[in-house]
Amino acid sequence: MKNIKIKVSFSIIVLFCFSLIIKAQYQPKNISPAEIEKANQWVSKTYNALSQDEKLGQLFIVALYTNKDEAHINTVRNMVVNEKIGGLILMQDDAAKEINLVNEFQKKSKIPLMIGMDAEWGLFQRIAAAHKFPWAMTLGAIQDKSLISEMSAKIAEDAERMGINWDFAPVVDVNTNPNNPIIGNRSFGSEVPNVISSALAYSNGLQDNNILAAIKHFPGHGDTDQDSHLDLPVISHSLKRLNEIEIAPFKALMDKGIGGVMVAHLYVPALEKTKGIPASISKNIITGILKDQLGYKGLIITDALNMGAVANKFKAGELDAMAFSAGNDIMLFSQDVSTGKKLIQQAIDKGEISQNRVEESVKKILLTKYYLGLNQYEPRNPQNINEDLNNASHSAIVQKMYSNALTLIKDEKKMLPLNCKETYYYVPVEEAPYQTFIDQLNLNSTIILKKASEISSIPANSKVIVGFHKDNSTAYKSYKISTESKKVLADLAKNQNVILNVFGSAYALRDVDISKISTVLVSYENNDDSMIATAKAFGGQTKIWGKLPVLVNDHLKAGMGLELNPSSRIDLPTKIKTVIE
Repeated sequence: MKNIKIKVSFSIIVLFCFSLIIKAQYQPKNISPAEIEKANQWVSKTYNALSQDEKLGQLFIVALYTNKDEAHINTVRNMVVNEKIGGLILMQDDAAKEINLVNEFQKKSKIPLMIGMDAEWGLFQRIAAAHKFPWAMTLGAIQDKSLISEMSAKIAEDAERMGINWDFAPVVDVNTNPNNPIIGNRSFGSEVPNVISSALAYSNGLQDNNILAAIKHFPGHGDTDQDSHLDLPVISHSLKRLNEIEIAPFKALMDKGIGGVMVAHLYVPALEKTKGIPASISKNIITGILKDQLGYKGLIITDALNMGAVANKFKAGELDAMAFSAGNDIMLFSQDVSTGKKLIQQAIDKGEISQNRVEESVKKILLTKYYLGLNQYEPRNPQNINEDLNNASHSAIVQKMYSNALTLIKDEKKMLPLNCKETYYYVPVEEAPYQTFIDQLNLNSTIILKKASEISSIPANSKVIVGFHKDNSTAYKSYKISTESKKVLADLAKNQNVILNVFGSAYALRDVDISKISTVLVSYENNDDSMIATAKAFGGQTKIWGKLPVLVNDHLKAGMGLELNPSSRIDLPTKIKTVIE
C-alpha cells in the first residue's frame, strides 16, 4: 500500500511539473478541460518531433517589409525555410503583398508562424491604407472603458483579416514625463489606475477575439527623455517609486490572462546593478522580477533588437543569446538568427543555459500558437483588403471613441453647445488642416473664417472659436504651441468671447494662459474623425464627458473634465474609475 502511495505521489508530481512546463498565460475563454488536454498533447507531440535546430528557431521573430526590395524578401524567405524561425513582425506597408507572402511562408513552414504587428492605433500604424484608430492618450480620456474593448475588437477583426495573430499592444507605460519623446500619445496617461483599466479593456478586446495582446514596455518607459530607438534611456527612480508607478500596471495585469509582456531597452539601476545593462537582457529583471517575483507565465518578448539602445552596443547574434539567457522567450526583430542560434547552443553545451529553458520557452510558444488556432492555419485572400481595413464601419467606431474622449476643461459663460441662431468666427492656428471642422460646424451654425492676421477685423464682443490644429501625422510630433499662436489667443481674449479647442495633446496647454478664456475643450488629435466628432459635440448632438488622462500643470490635473449633456449641464468633480474584472 505504501509503495502504491509513493507511485501515485510521484505521478502527481510528474504531472504537476509537466503542467508547469506547458502552461501559458493566454487561454481562450470558456475553454474546456478536454480541449486543454488536447492542446497539451499537441504541444508535446509537436515539440518531440522537432530537431534542436527547429526548437531554437521558434525563439526568433524577424521583420518583413513590403516597401523594401526583393533581396530583403528573399532573405526573409530563406530564414523561414533554412532557420525555421518562429514568426514574423509585419512592417510597412502593402497589405495585399503581406498577405500573399504570409500565405507562402506559412505553407513553407513546418511549424505555423506567429505573425505579429505593432498595431497600437490599428493596422494603420504600419499600413497607410488602413483606418487610423485613436492613440492611447485619447482613449485614456474615455470614462466608459467598455468602449475601448469595442475598439480593440475591431482592430482584432482587421488583424484576423490579415492573418495577424499578435498585436504588440497595449502600451502600459505611465507617462509622467511630458517631454517623453517616444511614449507620450502612446500611453493611456499619467495615472496608474486609469492606465490599468484602459489597458485591460484594450487587451480583452483583442484576446476575446483571438488576437494575442502584449503589455509593454516592462519595467516602464513612461518617464524617459530619450528615445530607445536611438540610445539607451536611464530610469533612475528608487525601487519604491518603480513599484508604485512604473511596475504597478504590469503587476496589476499579470494575472489577467494577457498573453505577452514586452521588455524595454532601458537601464534601471535600482533593478540592475551592472552599469549599462538594459532590462531586455537583464536576468535580474526578466527572470528575477518578471518571472520569479511577479510570477508571470506568459510569453516574454524583447523589444525590437534593431533599436539603437542595444544594437549600437552589442553585436547582432550575441544580443539574441544574451536576451534568451536573461529569460526572454522570443527575440523580436533579430538581426542575426543564425549566429544567435549557434551562440545559444554553445551556451547549452557549456552548461550556461539549460535545455529545460529551451523546452519551457518553446512549449509556451507552441501552446500559444495552438490556442490561437495556428495549427489549423487558413490562407487569407488579399482581394479587397484595403477596403476591408478602411470603410464606414471603421469611421463609425473611431468617431465614437473621439466623441467620448472630448474633455471640457471649462465653460464659464456656458457657450457650449453652439447657438444655431448666432454667428461665430473661427480662427485656426498652428500648422495642420482644419477645413473639415469648419465644414461640419457650418452644417448647423454660421461660421466665418478669419486667419490669424485678420483678427483685428472681428467686431468686439463676438463669439470666437480658436482652433489649435497640431500636426498629428505621427504620434511623435511636438505638442507645443508657438509663441505666435499664444499671442493670437491672448489678443482675442481681451475683447472677445473665446472658445478654445485643442486638436492635439492636452500637454499643449502646459504653458498656455487660459485664465481669460471662457471655454476650453480638448479633442486630443487633429484628423477628420476627431473634427467630425468635435463638431457634433459643439452642435449639442453628443454628450461631452471625457477626463484629462494626464497631469498637464498645477492647474490642469488628471481627472479634470466637466460633463455636458445635449439638453443639460452637470459640473461634477469626478475621478477616474478603475475597473479590473
